[in-house]
Amino acid sequence: MRISHSIAETRVALAGAPRPVGFVPTMGALHAGHEDLFRRARAECATLVGSIFVNPLQFGPSEDYARYPRDLEADARRLAPHRVDLLFAPGAPALYPEGFSTRVTVGALADGYEGAIRPGHFAGVCTVVLKLLHIVCPDFAYLGRKDAQQLAVLTRMVKDLDLPLALVPVETVREANGLALSSRNSYLSAADRGRAPRLAAGLFRAREAWARGERDEGRLVATARDATLDYDYLACVDPDTFGPWRPGADGLLIAAARLGTTRLLDNCLLPSAGA
Repeated sequence: MRISHSIAETRVALAGAPRPVGFVPTMGALHAGHEDLFRRARAECATLVGSIFVNPLQFGPSEDYARYPRDLEADARRLAPHRVDLLFAPGAPALYPEGFSTRVTVGALADGYEGAIRPGHFAGVCTVVLKLLHIVCPDFAYLGRKDAQQLAVLTRMVKDLDLPLALVPVETVREANGLALSSRNSYLSAADRGRAPRLAAGLFRAREAWARGERDEGRLVATARDATLDYDYLACVDPDTFGPWRPGADGLLIAAARLGTTRLLDNCLLPSAGA
C-alpha cells in the first residue's frame, strides 16, 4: 500500500489508475466498521483509495479534536489485508493552507439535530469531503449509515453540485450486543460501555413495534427511549430531508445520547412496507 501525504503526489499516483476507482474517506482510528467499507469497495472497484484526515473544520471549540485518536501506523496495518492501493494521509496545512476561507453548506438539511448541537459541523464535513473528492476523483465513495445525517448531507451536496460519482451507503457494523461501532467508543468508561448498548436496544424495540403495525410517531419514540440515557435528541424523521416524517413513507429513527463525556449516535430505518 502506497501512502501519500501531499495532494500533488496523490494526483500523480492516481493518474491513469484503472477504473472504477473506489474511495473510503475516514478520520482514522479504524475499526471493523471501516474495514467493512474497504472490503465492499475492494470487491467492486479496480482501484481502492482511502484517506485518513482528522478534519479540524468539523470540530467545535469545546470538542475533542486534540484528543481524537491518531495512529497512522496501526491504521495502515489494519488496512493491509484489504489491498488498498493508495492511502492519502495529509496534514492540515496540505488541505487548509494559510488564507484558506471557503466553506461548503447545504442549507436546511444541515441545520437540525447534529447541525443544531454542533454549529458549523456539517460545513466542515462538506468542505473537506468536497476537497477530497476533487483530489481523488473516484467513481464511487463508500460511507457508513451510522452517521445518517452526514450521509444525507453529503448525498445532497453530490447531487446539487453535479459531482460525477456515486455515494454508496454501507450498513452499520455492530458489536454482538448491538452497539454501533465508532472510533469514539474507545472513550467510554467500563460502566458507560455497559450502558451503551441500550441506545441501539431502544431503537430495535421501536423497529419491532413498527413491524407489528405501530405508526404513531409519539409511541414509537417513547418505545425507543431508555430512561437511563441522557438524549440530545430522539426523533422519527424523513431519511432524505431530516424533516418531519410523513405517514406512508419510510421513517428513520435517529438518536444521540451522552454517556459520560462521550456522545453516541445511532439510527434505525423504518421501511414503509413494514418489513
